[in-house]
Amino acid sequence: MQNWFHIIPKNTGLSAFAWIAFCILPSYFIFRSTTTVEIIIGVILIILFFATYRLSFIKKGWTVYVSVGIEMAISIGMTLLFGYIYFALFLAFFIGNIQNKAGFITLYVVHIITTICAAAFSFYNQNPLFLAQFPFVVISIIGVILLPINLYVRNKTERLQLQLDSANQKISKLLVYEERQRIARDLHDTLGQKLSLIGLKSDLAGKLVHVEPDTAKKELNDIHSTARTALKEVREMVSNMKTISLKEELLRIQQVMEAAEVEFHFQGTSELNDTPLLVENVVSMCLKEAATNIVKHSQASKCHIEIRESSSELIVLVKDNGIGAKENINIFNGHGLRGMKERLEFVNGSLEIIPANGTTLKISVPNIIQQSKEEKEE
Repeated sequence: MQNWFHIIPKNTGLSAFAWIAFCILPSYFIFRSTTTVEIIIGVILIILFFATYRLSFIKKGWTVYVSVGIEMAISIGMTLLFGYIYFALFLAFFIGNIQNKAGFITLYVVHIITTICAAAFSFYNQNPLFLAQFPFVVISIIGVILLPINLYVRNKTERLQLQLDSANQKISKLLVYEERQRIARDLHDTLGQKLSLIGLKSDLAGKLVHVEPDTAKKELNDIHSTARTALKEVREMVSNMKTISLKEELLRIQQVMEAAEVEFHFQGTSELNDTPLLVENVVSMCLKEAATNIVKHSQASKCHIEIRESSSELIVLVKDNGIGAKENINIFNGHGLRGMKERLEFVNGSLEIIPANGTTLKISVPNIIQQSKEEKEE
């Protein structure tokens, strides 16, 4: 249910001033009565209706339906005694926010029947005040029929959308976890046995280096051969992965920015010389996610990407002049940043968010794998 302070309905096609008018109008109808007893009864009914209406928002279970039953009785009484039918609209709004399907249908049908019967009875008795507001009575009855259905369908759609978003986030987490597990298994299967073999042969060579130099030399050659074989298998494994070229990704980002009417600037080089292919793939995926966040959430008009590469570190800066990370909480609610951090952690990288004059993402990856020119040529 809605919170208790949502007495004035939202997004129903009427402004808050119209609903305030509906709250004040009963006084006008009541004080047109000729006797003091009728005025007192009317004031009591108004106070009782709004008190029960407020309680119905904070109650749960069967007490909610008791409160609605009391409100229906008061609405019928106001219609018959004073010609005031507009409490039915408040009830229509409340019924539309009931999530239980059986409860919604029951209260909806009962409310329509009682409202129409009370209005027909007042017309039958030819209540002058009721006849004078005939067009508004018709509009109120139409609202009683359509408003609950509209609210019920909209609320159900919002709940389903939230469930869908939650399911998508869980699926994304599972995909990231599964990919990390697959890469870990591949690395373990590829390197585990050979690293164990290198360790054993290293211990053996250390023991034989002074006793049997020729045998120790043979073991060292075997270690070298095993290491090169392991390196070759790792490269084959990486090349079999879905490669994402940094240069191609930057071209795609530029196309996306131009389509979104965001001015794009690039500084640095997209041709990486000291960065392993695996790191390049991870950085490319992170750039793709960062560009998506800029287009979807930042409301920026400019995007600047800078790439700095050295023999020891790769730094990528993604800047925009949007609303800023502090004001833009949407980027923290999604799974995009978490996915970027997880990818970078796999290659010992880090992600820093700098909320100054927009948002700046700083991606840093150390080049812990140094390759000789001879190994690169193989």
